[in-house]
Amino acid sequence: MTTRSAHKVKRRSVIQSLTGLSVRYVERLMPDPYLFAVILTIIVAGMVAVLVRGASASDMVTAWYSGVWGPENIFTFAFQMVLILVTGYTLAEAPVLKRVIVRVAGTPRTQVQGALLCFSVSVVLSLVNWGLGLVAGALVARQVARRFPDSHFGYLIAAAFMGFIVWTQGLSSSIALANTDAASPINVIHKIAGFTVPLSQTIFQPYSWLAAIIVLAALALAVWRMEPSIALAPDPAVFEDEEQPVEPARGSTFAEWLEDQWILNVLVFAAGIGYFVMSGMALNISSMIMLFTITSALLHRTPIRFIRAFTGAAKVSGPLLLQYPLYGGLVGLLAYQGAEDSKPLQTLLAETLVNGATQYTLPFLTFIGSVIISLFVPSGGGHWAVQGPIAVDSALAIGQHSPAYLGLISMAVAVGEGVANMIQPFWLLPLLAIAKLNVRQVMGFTVVAFVIGVAVLGTMTLIAPWVL
Repeated sequence: MTTRSAHKVKRRSVIQSLTGLSVRYVERLMPDPYLFAVILTIIVAGMVAVLVRGASASDMVTAWYSGVWGPENIFTFAFQMVLILVTGYTLAEAPVLKRVIVRVAGTPRTQVQGALLCFSVSVVLSLVNWGLGLVAGALVARQVARRFPDSHFGYLIAAAFMGFIVWTQGLSSSIALANTDAASPINVIHKIAGFTVPLSQTIFQPYSWLAAIIVLAALALAVWRMEPSIALAPDPAVFEDEEQPVEPARGSTFAEWLEDQWILNVLVFAAGIGYFVMSGMALNISSMIMLFTITSALLHRTPIRFIRAFTGAAKVSGPLLLQYPLYGGLVGLLAYQGAEDSKPLQTLLAETLVNGATQYTLPFLTFIGSVIISLFVPSGGGHWAVQGPIAVDSALAIGQHSPAYLGLISMAVAVGEGVANMIQPFWLLPLLAIAKLNVRQVMGFTVVAFVIGVAVLGTMTLIAPWVL
């Protein structure tokens, strides 16, 4: 019995040691996400100064400003992304769904089972809506931590965040949805090749969903094996908003009567569904925002309850609102050309990464480039706008004009962004806000997910061209 137990501990200690090493290095080296964005800006500015011919300090500042507030600024897309997050959180906070979350969180009997539950909830919901999946996993982790006070809260939150890795292969994938909409400003394929690519040629391709199944199975095993032996109790302030607020006494004024009329939310829901059906049930970024907004309104019943839930959900978007301008500035610097006949840094990087590619290696090299570029532009759609033109032009240059192949190229960019999220703290910010943790207490665990994602999804991009 002793030998068998010792052998079991020894087998588990391998990945625990790797995770522990990652945690130690992250704790020492990872700055606050805002400072991370500032440091990336400085690095990109330095690369532009060295690599872009004709670059000047004044023009670089102008390019940075244009990326934030110029004619092609980041604000429209940033607002869409924030709304996806907030509407997803609002939906998860609907009373009927919140009761489900509490009930589901009561099923685990151990910390590992709790972590696997957080991971599973995040996976399922991220495939439906990335905003819902991102926050729902953290809300489950909060309930699990309440049940197991001796658990490691950072480990539970990390498990929830790991499920987010497949959002780019789900129904709210910003790149895949943009491919279907000819009017989308980030539909790079339509702008260059003149046609749209349906979801059947991207997220519903066998190479996509089979790879998602494999990477999720590997991550579930990693979550099980990396269970920490130390505890990290949540801050008591985490549970302050768990207390159900006492409904204030409602007066008899006409305004308050209107605020309590559930039929108004029903009408909004009916109008939204009606438009969705009349528009051909097209799934794109805007329609996803609308669907989750009207569904949230319906499930919160009265307008005033919906308003309060939406307002509370908007609080977690604060860190994103702070950092999106910085990443908009990064996009501006990456696109800065310098001299008239010179190439911007984003073109130099993308061309270097796909130089000499064939039809069989281009998706993999595009994937690697996506992982790197996502560190500087951690937004699926914004990232596609940067890397997409080079990737699509490269595919056309080697004679690949089919929607299936260009769909694969776009998915190579998409899954690369999903993998890079595991070491880029930008999308971890809402979970940190919910959990009241710092990035160093969580990201050490997700480094393992990054390694697994690179291995599995990178292999997918190597195999897929042979089976299209």
